[in-house]
Amino acid sequence: MARGRRWLSRPLVIGVLVAAVAGVGLALYWFQPWKLWQDETVREALPGAVTPASTAPPAGAPSASPSPPPRPRTLADGELISHEHATSGRVLLVRLADGSHVVRLEDLDTSNGPDLRVWLTDAPVKEGRAGWHVFDDGAHVSLGKLKGNKGSQNYTVPADVDLSRYTSVSIWCDRFDVSFGAAELARV
Repeated sequence: MARGRRWLSRPLVIGVLVAAVAGVGLALYWFQPWKLWQDETVREALPGAVTPASTAPPAGAPSASPSPPPRPRTLADGELISHEHATSGRVLLVRLADGSHVVRLEDLDTSNGPDLRVWLTDAPVKEGRAGWHVFDDGAHVSLGKLKGNKGSQNYTVPADVDLSRYTSVSIWCDRFDVSFGAAELARV
């Protein structure tokens, strides 16, 4: 018994134990494996899709039929395919009534993970492992952190982005440089 205590009190052994505990802590922080069992659902409406109810004109005012307010218009869409993780849902590129643009993820279902982003890219969408790492090779614009790994959500496209340059959307894991899933945008 005394021999075991002497062995554990040696500086080298203590150093190795401290390094091992620090290594496990760093690995847990880096990989965040618990996120695989945590789902975050987001249900956002498309901005400007719901128009307020019209009010009746005041008494004595001429009744003119008002022109309907401009509605959001889908410019391109595509279906998400799986890459590193099983991913499904629909992606829409939408021009809003005010002229701004959003990328909308509808019925998204993917795994949660560390540092997930929504990227607008110029890369072709490839099936299987061939498509995992292509999206950071060319031009891409990060639209922000993924709000949730399930549900429907909107991501504002910066006004200075030339949408004609981008042909796909990826759910990108920035920590490991891999696509969880992606969709080719087909103009409608």
